[in-house]
Amino acid sequence: ALLVFSLQTGRIDKSYPTVCGHTGPVLDIDWCPHNDQVIASGSEDCTVMVWQIPENGLTLSLTEPVVVLEGHSKRVGIVAWHPTARNVLLSAGCDNAIIIWNVGTGEALINLDEMHVDMIYNVSWNRNGSLICTASKDKKVRVIDPRKQEIVAEKDKAHEGARPMRAIFLADGNIFTTGFSRMSERQLALWNPKNMEEPIALHEMDTSNGVLLPFYDPDTNIIYLCGKGDSSIRYFEITDESPYVHYLNTFSSKEPQRGMGFMPKRGLDVNKCEIARFFKLHERKCEPIIMTVPRKSDLFQDDLYPDTAGPEAALEAEEWFEGKNADPLLISLKHGYIPGKNRDLKVVKKNILDNKPAANKKSDLINAPKKAADASNTQNEAKLDEILKELKSIKDTITNQDERISKLEQQMAKIAD
Repeated sequence: ALLVFSLQTGRIDKSYPTVCGHTGPVLDIDWCPHNDQVIASGSEDCTVMVWQIPENGLTLSLTEPVVVLEGHSKRVGIVAWHPTARNVLLSAGCDNAIIIWNVGTGEALINLDEMHVDMIYNVSWNRNGSLICTASKDKKVRVIDPRKQEIVAEKDKAHEGARPMRAIFLADGNIFTTGFSRMSERQLALWNPKNMEEPIALHEMDTSNGVLLPFYDPDTNIIYLCGKGDSSIRYFEITDESPYVHYLNTFSSKEPQRGMGFMPKRGLDVNKCEIARFFKLHERKCEPIIMTVPRKSDLFQDDLYPDTAGPEAALEAEEWFEGKNADPLLISLKHGYIPGKNRDLKVVKKNILDNKPAANKKSDLINAPKKAADASNTQNEAKLDEILKELKSIKDTITNQDERISKLEQQMAKIAD
């Protein structure tokens, strides 16, 4: 299962509703950049599921995904939404295949199953989603054009060590990688995909075995490196001048991190000069870590908050699959981010029966109103069922609370006696 709740502090009740549709452990999740209510999950059960979280959060456990995407033959360890095209989702599995889905129709439109001969460690889209880069167990970093289904560039032994690598695209099109040297020292490197013979920069950091997970902010060009099992976050600025990767500082804490999450820019508090917020996973809790730039003025700081990627998609899925590219649509954070209304994710499965011969057109026209009425009746019934379920859960809660109150009253009476 996965747990989705509003940002809050304190313990979460054991009976809190979960999102539970997978039959195996969930290995990766990714919030949709164009709809704050939609989340995708990849699992050991070889499927990808896309979920619509109700606007006001969960009151009952969610067991029905909007769509189940089946196409991998082994567990799915990576899911990543397209940065600019609506309803385009990438998944990568232990079958060494990358599948790109049109979530709006529930179809696999691109299957890259012969490019990787070994396990894929991570996949990253570039700024406009025209290319992807991957890091693999065979020590290669590949740059792939998914629509042409060809490898544009690759580097063998980007890092010589046997431990896992990570590779991400930067806003300027360069690639940033983390990995290990032959002597098991942790390394970071910067590459130009047009010439991957030699790195633009290569730095050795320390000898720890935690894999370095990079989190990148394209607005400030800062990369935060969180080592798995480390208790620190190091951050670097990427510039056009030597040494290209500039060390800024280290945030240290006492407890090691099991994993990390990264808040999108529009979720930050611009009045407090917050430039990054992490969610650090401990063994038993999730802790927010807030990075702020100390400024005396209360005014909006333009240099810290250039226009950032907004929630509106620049392209529809069909346009991207046809070959169009578009940069993210930017928004200003000057007056803070006010979330708009999210539209529901609708999946229209393509039906073979839709391609009927033209002869049936007349009868179709006669049946159309009847079909529409049937559809709206079904929708109304579903809504009614939902409302009745909610009412039942509210009644149950009230009954439980009544019982609890009467028990407490009895205990109080005993104490008073």
